[in-house]
Amino acid sequence: MKQKRLNYGYVPGVVLSLVVAVVSLLVEQAERLLTGTVWLEGLVLAILLGTIVRTVWMPSARYHSGIHFTAHRVLEWAVALMGGTISAGVVLRAGPVLLFGIVLTVCVTILAGIAIGRALKLPTKMAILIACGNAICGNSAIAAIAPVIDADSDDVATSVAFTAVLGIIVVIALPIIAHGLGLTAEGGGMLAGLTVYAVPQVLAAAGPMGPAAVQMGTVVKLVRVLMLGPVVAGFSLLHARTELARDASICRFGITRFLPPFILAFMALMALRSVGLLPDAVVVPLHVTSNVLTIVAMAGLGLTVDLRGVCAAGMKTIACVTLSLFLLGAAGLCVVRLCCHA
Repeated sequence: MKQKRLNYGYVPGVVLSLVVAVVSLLVEQAERLLTGTVWLEGLVLAILLGTIVRTVWMPSARYHSGIHFTAHRVLEWAVALMGGTISAGVVLRAGPVLLFGIVLTVCVTILAGIAIGRALKLPTKMAILIACGNAICGNSAIAAIAPVIDADSDDVATSVAFTAVLGIIVVIALPIIAHGLGLTAEGGGMLAGLTVYAVPQVLAAAGPMGPAAVQMGTVVKLVRVLMLGPVVAGFSLLHARTELARDASICRFGITRFLPPFILAFMALMALRSVGLLPDAVVVPLHVTSNVLTIVAMAGLGLTVDLRGVCAAGMKTIACVTLSLFLLGAAGLCVVRLCCHA
C-alpha cells in the first residue's frame, strides 16, 4: 500500500507538467499559423512557461515528487529514444575532409566553450551545457547532456533560454553573412550546417541560398548531430570517474556505473538505426515520442526554476553563449574555406 501511495504521489506534479507542455505545443502551433514559421520551439516555450508558473505560483509539496520525476526520469526516456533517430550512415555522404572538419569543429568548440564559461566564472556544469549546446544541436544537446552531468535546473533553464534566442538570431543573419563573404550555395549551406542549432533551423537559414545549400546544410548538420552520441558517452564516463574520485566506496565495477542505462539504450538504438535493423517506419514515431517527452520534461524542469537565479546569471551567460557562437562561426568558416578549396 505504501508503494501504491508513492506512485499516486507522482500524479499532481506529472499532470501539472503535462498541462504546461500542452500549452507550449499550442503556442508553438499558434506561431506557425500566424507567422508561417516557429521562432520559439515547444521545448523552449515549455521551460519558459514552466519557469513563469513557478515564479507567480509556488507549487505545494504534493507536486514536488511528480515534477522531479518528470524533469529527470522522463528526460532520460526522451534521450534514450533520441538514439533511434540518428544514423551513422550519413557520415559516408560527407567525405573524409568535411567529416574531419566537422569532428574537429565540434571538439574545439566544446573545449573552448567550457574554457570561456569558466573564465567568466560560470558554474562548470552550465559552461558544459552552453558549450555542448553551441557545438552540436542547441536545446537537444543541452537536454541530453543535463542528466548525464546532474546539472542543476537553473543552469539548464538559463542555457536553453539564452541559446534559443541567439539561435534565432543566427538563422536570420546567416544568409546575409554568407552573401557578404561571397560564399557559394554549397559553402553557405555548409556554414549553416556547422553553426545553426536545429535541423529545421538549418533549412530556414539555407533556404534563401537555394536547393544546393539546403542539401549540403542538411548533410553537414546531420553529421554534427551524430556527434551527440560520443559526446554524451564521453561526459558520462568523465562524470562517473569524478564521482569515483570523490567517493572511494562507490562500486568500481559494472558498465552502468560509467554509462547509465538510458545512455546504453541511446547507443543501442543508434547502432540499430545505423546498420538498418531499425525500420524507417519506426523512426518517425520514435522522433515524435522523444520530442514530446523532452517537452514534458522541460516543462517539469521549468517548474523547479527560480527566475531570480536565471536573471542573476543573465549577462555572464549571454557573454558566454555569444563568444562561443562567434568561435563556432569562425571554426565553421575555416572548414568551409578548406573544403571549398580542397
